[in-house]
Amino acid sequence: MGIDIGTTSVKAVAVDHTGRVLRRARIPHRLLTPSADCLEHDPRAAWVDGPRSALAAVTPEGPESCLAVAVSAMTPSMAAVDRSGVPVGPGVLYDDGRGRSATAGGSDPMASGEAAALLAWCAKETPDAAAYWPAQAVANRALGGPATLDYASACSTGSLFDGSRWDAEVCAASGVGTDVLPSVAVFGTPIGTVDPALWPAPATAASVAPPVLGAGGVDAFCEQLVAGADAAGDVLIVCGSTLVVWAVVEGWPQPPGLWTMPHLKSGMAMVGGASNAGGLFLDWVDRLVAPSTGEARPDAVPVWWPYVRGERVPLHDAHRRGALGGLDIAAGPAEVRRAAREATAFAARHILDVAGMAPRRVVVTGGGVRDGAWMQALADGLALPVEPVGVPEGAALGAAWLARMAAGLESSIDDAARWASRGVAHQPDRRWIGPTSDRYQRYRNAIVEPGELRVR
Repeated sequence: MGIDIGTTSVKAVAVDHTGRVLRRARIPHRLLTPSADCLEHDPRAAWVDGPRSALAAVTPEGPESCLAVAVSAMTPSMAAVDRSGVPVGPGVLYDDGRGRSATAGGSDPMASGEAAALLAWCAKETPDAAAYWPAQAVANRALGGPATLDYASACSTGSLFDGSRWDAEVCAASGVGTDVLPSVAVFGTPIGTVDPALWPAPATAASVAPPVLGAGGVDAFCEQLVAGADAAGDVLIVCGSTLVVWAVVEGWPQPPGLWTMPHLKSGMAMVGGASNAGGLFLDWVDRLVAPSTGEARPDAVPVWWPYVRGERVPLHDAHRRGALGGLDIAAGPAEVRRAAREATAFAARHILDVAGMAPRRVVVTGGGVRDGAWMQALADGLALPVEPVGVPEGAALGAAWLARMAAGLESSIDDAARWASRGVAHQPDRRWIGPTSDRYQRYRNAIVEPGELRVR
């Protein structure tokens, strides 16, 4: 079983040895955005109750139906906890203004001070807390295991982790010692067992071994494991609350403004990063705009600049704001909604342009693959077929693979590609390619210096 703690919900899948999904669950939780600069969870609801509810939902027969569990989560995140591991303060998330520092938000996420700044804020806000843990460590403790973070997630905390241990100097600058942070384990290794008492069903026989709890991974890492986008020229786009674009390349290029991360295959890298032009933006537009009553017209669509929370890659400008340009009286709700979905394609295309890459194939994962209008806008905006994965809960599926490794049923992350599957590809619509390309040029022409947006 794999559990993924996302920005707006916890997703879970129970799978067999072939990767076939036997059961799936989605447990929504609130995303708190009291201002454009804040992004919070109630960590008791999202990091404790959500994983527990997901566990029960996909394994209703009880612990005897589950061999192993692993958890993935978005990163970075941080919350203060008491001696029992129960959160006692807000869960602050990635791209929250309280995580900004002199090094946070730069083009090298591994050198970022974002997690250290979040830790410093939590320590100052709740100085009497017993510890400060990211979401995955809270969830592992809530499931009955130790408060453990996997190695990849620890590395994603940037300056807090030096590659082998928590950095004492950085922790001290954040106002804490290294002992208040969770232990670290290699992803796919056993860290404990799941508490059988978490299932509401009657207690099982004492002879039934409790499920193994394995060290999981960063959500994007788990998505990558089972996406099958492994060749140079492949592009993996994660359509979740955040839009994440990874171009698979040979060597180690470092285009300005983009992140370069190791690929699972030797000699390969992934270039790209996270954009705020994802599901959070689309949900906001859908709440803002009246329901659509017809199909959009290719020549009547305006242009959205989707920076309602600033932008991450490649602009790294938290103060940039959104705009809607080119409206005329022919535009209605259908055109405005289409414009929002095109904006996500434009953000992805911008990243690929900066990377200097001409994609040969686009694979899309995340909950957004269920939104046909979003997938079609991506295909039209990139002028390429878009191949959705067969299992939208890619991060949870990747975590399930790591759970199998923890149970001794698999020995390598390289073999996870056999679980990759595809849905029906969305083909670019010739009627839309030309008008969409023209709007992309308007989109790019309006982006000037950081903090500026000129709408012509």
